[in-house]
Amino acid sequence: MSNPYNEALGATLIERTMRERIVIVGVTFPGSVDEDTDASLDELEALIDTAGADVVARMVQRRDHPDHTWFVGKGKAQELHELCLEVDADTVVFDNELSPAQQYNLEKLLGRTAIDRTAVILDIFAQNASTLEGRAQVELALLRYRLPRLRRGATAKLSQQRGGVGTRFGGGETKLEVDRRRIQRRISRLEDELADLSRTRTLQRQQRDRSGLAAVTIVGYTNAGKSTLLNTLTDAGVLSEDRLFATLDPTTRRLALPGGEPVLLTDTVGFVRRLPHGLVESFKSTLEVATRADYLVHVVDASVADPQGQIDAVREVLTAIGAERVPELLVFNKADLAGPEAKRLVDDHPGSVALSAVTGEGIDIFLRTLADRLRSITTVVELAVPYDRGDVLAAIHREGEVVSTTDDPGHLRVRARLSDASVGRLAEFVVGSCEQ
Repeated sequence: MSNPYNEALGATLIERTMRERIVIVGVTFPGSVDEDTDASLDELEALIDTAGADVVARMVQRRDHPDHTWFVGKGKAQELHELCLEVDADTVVFDNELSPAQQYNLEKLLGRTAIDRTAVILDIFAQNASTLEGRAQVELALLRYRLPRLRRGATAKLSQQRGGVGTRFGGGETKLEVDRRRIQRRISRLEDELADLSRTRTLQRQQRDRSGLAAVTIVGYTNAGKSTLLNTLTDAGVLSEDRLFATLDPTTRRLALPGGEPVLLTDTVGFVRRLPHGLVESFKSTLEVATRADYLVHVVDASVADPQGQIDAVREVLTAIGAERVPELLVFNKADLAGPEAKRLVDDHPGSVALSAVTGEGIDIFLRTLADRLRSITTVVELAVPYDRGDVLAAIHREGEVVSTTDDPGHLRVRARLSDASVGRLAEFVVGSCEQ
């Protein structure tokens, strides 16, 4: 039996001679204003551009609640059909999530592909997945998304023959896109594979935990500059592009803070408003790096129109994965582009810092602030280290920050800031704790 991922991988590698023409649709519901809808559509347009297509028109509507058949009203759906003909659109993308029935009804009425924001995000992830784990995570999310959308008949193929936006990982078939049982078996197999990969990741994490180094995880909205910051700090060589979701797989590097204490710094996948639940579920093993961190560096693009909206979106995902209690340092990046706005944001968020990962502006202040924050959550202990135990002294220097040393008869008395893991490992040499 063929693999749905491999069957469709060719479609992601075929260069299309013409970019798809897309009409986007947004609906303003009670509790929101037109400006919110416009801002969300602007972001959707950026997502579509990242996916490799062009937005040629947009349509908005105010409604009290979604229409159960068309999502928009029937009259608006007819108007949308006429607009698609006028601009020769290939696909219609709704900014809101469509039910399988709404998607099917719209495609019949419009005579062209109708997808939602979730499908676009999944498409981008499918294009960017490169590692074994990343590919499995994305495929799992896609199959979970498509399973309830399968319909019989030649007119219900989700228009997948063209291989356009929202249609990665699967070509059209004449009687049914993919047999439900095949998809369910594939989902089960992927879940098993990811469980094995998760166990491997757990072993790797345990090895890092034994190192005694503090774990710092970089989180933030997509394209906020997380990978650029990691590269600036550690010369990690991580792909850093001005595009959404350029990074899917976590990368960990060692970083020495100004006081000399080393930490492990990890870059993560970017978040976005209304990140599909299926992606959060599929990427949970990857996102665990945030839940298990000692500190989060929350990077925000200070130059965007609504930085607070992006902060809220990231914190919503952090809550969804159980990382909301991990302390965070808010970092407003791209200060060189934001100008005075960066200082205003720092003033509005006490304890935050502003920097530019590209120019290096503010990096020193950021590192000192991070070092101070980490010191505040470490334990200052006093150890009596025999003079012949140079290995223990080396471990203390390697895993923490030495505050002072004093020569005593038969041993060296060392005061140091150490993580709980290091204190436990060096317990036989610990003679007391100290005031920080």
